Amino acid sequence: MTTHTPVDLAALADKPTLHGPTVRLVPMEARHTDPMWELCHDEETNRLTGTRTAFTRDQIQRWCTTRPDQTDRLDLVIEDPATGRFLGETALTDVDPDNASASYRIALTPDSTGRGLGTETTVLVLRHAFETIRLHRVHLEVFDHNERAAHAYRKAGFTIEGRARQAHQWNGRYHDVLHMAALREEWLRAHR
Repeated sequence: MTTHTPVDLAALADKPTLHGPTVRLVPMEARHTDPMWELCHDEETNRLTGTRTAFTRDQIQRWCTTRPDQTDRLDLVIEDPATGRFLGETALTDVDPDNASASYRIALTPDSTGRGLGTETTVLVLRHAFETIRLHRVHLEVFDHNERAAHAYRKAGFTIEGRARQAHQWNGRYHDVLHMAALREEWLRAHR
């Protein structure tokens, strides 16, 4: 049986910069408005993430501008460490301190996929979630048609916990939703 370690909620208020070999994760802020707006209007990104809302630029600007002030979640931008170029965004959301869990999401720009950046980003975020914030569990949902993302999540340490059959409809077709999670002790043991 795993013992409960209290979540460090203050670590959510402190927005880190996380460094990997090919990505740098930085706190989302107003300067990310234009690339976030472009990402939110990419049809393939919307299909893969299930995003149906057509956000305005003003909505995106308000979103990016207010992310540093959020003390109950972590929103980071994925950048190329050599150039600072925007590669995507990632977040820990729906933090539940009582159960030491949070939801995870990531969206890469179309030209940033297929290079291992999603796996690297996910490993960096999970390490921060488990070692710094002290979460016990990080979970996500991925659509069965997004095989590349499901593969990246497995490589980063997520396990499929279940499948909601035909739970997501996109353009008249139903798709299964895979439920995946990573647990602190298992993940840390595998990623030391």
